[in-house]
Amino acid sequence: MSPTRQRVQVEGRQLEVSNLDKVLFGEVGFTKAMVIDYHVRIAPVLLPHVAGRPVTFTRWPDGVDGPSFFEKNSARHAPAWVRRVTVPSPGSTRGRETLDMVLLETVPDLVWSANMAALEVHVPQWRVGADGVPELPDLLVLDLDPGPGAGIAECCAVAERLRRLLVTDGLHPVVKTSGSKGMQVYAPISCADADHPSRYARDLAQQLSRETPEQVVWRMEKALRPGKVLVDWSQNNTAKTTVAPYSLRARAGATVSTPLDWAEVDGVRDGADPATLRFDTAAVLDRVERLGDLFAVPERHRAALPEVPAR
Repeated sequence: MSPTRQRVQVEGRQLEVSNLDKVLFGEVGFTKAMVIDYHVRIAPVLLPHVAGRPVTFTRWPDGVDGPSFFEKNSARHAPAWVRRVTVPSPGSTRGRETLDMVLLETVPDLVWSANMAALEVHVPQWRVGADGVPELPDLLVLDLDPGPGAGIAECCAVAERLRRLLVTDGLHPVVKTSGSKGMQVYAPISCADADHPSRYARDLAQQLSRETPEQVVWRMEKALRPGKVLVDWSQNNTAKTTVAPYSLRARAGATVSTPLDWAEVDGVRDGADPATLRFDTAAVLDRVERLGDLFAVPERHRAALPEVPAR
């Protein structure tokens, strides 16, 4: 075996890993071995949020300063013990009616994906059942993306407004950083049909935009976005995915999409340093040890979405 490759045992599974000393985040000297170590240590809180959700990877074989690619049809690379599922292909995937995707449900699964330099893990707002058939969405997401001249503080102000609206509607919202420049507000839900979350999320985004058009935009056009926060309701489309809680991001500093306490959001909204909401892997592991999983919402708090008329 090449000296750059070695076999390891992880929870009874044998895996081949390679190039462990390759630096994937040059700014901080973060190597592939460190990426794998992070995934092993964060697994207890990451896995519950991706289990049952077909994974889209973003892979960076030469690190974040090199080329990258998205990969949905990933089952052909996977060891036999990684669970696979065949799902309908989204409209953006040409030439295929279905995709053979993987589910990350064990620590060995995470090690395998990390060894492929799959630095980011993206999942939909729905799960597949035991039979592999997609179920109705069980999560609502509102993705807050600041335009030029806006930042995380402006996102915090919008997130708090969304929180109030969601709570009024009987939902139990949680919030996380994107690991990049924005943040996301989620709520566990039950819904009437696959388009229901998109209708509801669009209605919320339009309401905020009507109330404060100088601060919030609900449409995607770049010309509308300087100085404002886009409330991206479209992430609820069943063909789309959002970065998973605790996923690394392919950004300088090896940042992580990190669940927050709402008091932290309020603090930045009220003037605290926005940099306090930027977390690397060490900070995230420390937070989990001290605070537990801030993204965990008990099943009893899954609430029915209010109906919004189709348009």
